[in-house]
Amino acid sequence: MISMQFFPSRTVTMYMAKSFLLRSFAVLAALVIVLQFLDALSESGRILAHPGNGQGEVWHYISLRTPEIIARFLPYSVLLGAIITYWTLNQNSEVIAMKASGLSAHQVLAPMIIAAIGVAAISFAFNDRIVSRATDTLNRWQKVDYAPIPIDRGDRVNIWTRSGDDLINVKLVKGRGDAATLNDVTFYDRDKAGELQATISAPHGRREGKGWRIWPAQKFDVAGGVATNLGSVVVGEGVRPDQFTLATVDADGLSFTELWSAIGDLKAAGRPTKALEGDLWHKLSGPLSSILMPLLGAVAAFGIARSGKLFVRAVIGMALGFTYFVVDNFALAMGNLGAYPPMLAAWAPFVLFLMIGEAVLIRTEE
Repeated sequence: MISMQFFPSRTVTMYMAKSFLLRSFAVLAALVIVLQFLDALSESGRILAHPGNGQGEVWHYISLRTPEIIARFLPYSVLLGAIITYWTLNQNSEVIAMKASGLSAHQVLAPMIIAAIGVAAISFAFNDRIVSRATDTLNRWQKVDYAPIPIDRGDRVNIWTRSGDDLINVKLVKGRGDAATLNDVTFYDRDKAGELQATISAPHGRREGKGWRIWPAQKFDVAGGVATNLGSVVVGEGVRPDQFTLATVDADGLSFTELWSAIGDLKAAGRPTKALEGDLWHKLSGPLSSILMPLLGAVAAFGIARSGKLFVRAVIGMALGFTYFVVDNFALAMGNLGAYPPMLAAWAPFVLFLMIGEAVLIRTEE
């Protein structure tokens, strides 16, 4: 058990943690209301454009979109909540009183750091159990232009994959592995320059040897404009079943354990997973960013309010926090491109700004 001697008195600890949490969630509520209102206005036209959609579908969209907005802007809200709390404490000379009683800067911040750890835990659970499911449902709804979502039986729809220089499009894939069956297959025969030579289409397909037998097939020659019935033909030599069944993995629409499992399946199939691994570890480092916010905003807590520099300190705190989000998004993008290793892309910004926050805190304490 952590010794309470590291913290201020129980009353002060509860007072600071409560003030910090109330301000953070008040800022979050304000942001979500405004951003959700603007987002619903911009998207309602597309929702209502589908015949039969009405007010109920707009509210359904809001219920699916709100968790995403909460997850994205919770760290920002924690940053702003921390700075507002520090501003209030400094204006009322409460920080000076705590420093005069012998508390160090770390002891002053301790209640808010502990509260931020709780926020990070709630954020991870919320993202894992609610946001991922809402995102997956919303993505599938948007793919059908806000029409009724087909029942998900584990099938894959509108899959594209390569076979050398050629392309294969399958409207519906059922099953997995060698038992996978294809429906509405179109094979695009291209030369090495990428020019389309012919298309072969068929309503049915199944695995045969190292390729896929499709039937009844019809070939259309682009140059001659002639259609020919081929009957049964094998296409896609060397195309593995996982190229159809694992063609798309949406990291945002999967929980941590589901994404871990999907990455394992892709690795077993010999598919690249670096970008998904970065997204996997970011599901941990993302919520933990809430712990950094009280530390990065702490520059607003120290210094004498009447010196006239409190506003400048608050701006510096906000700048440090927003810089972290810019660097974090940049590192994640570099990880998705393969320029950074997954662990570096997910954790380097967190470790870097943890050290920066500590350095700034020590410097301001002096």
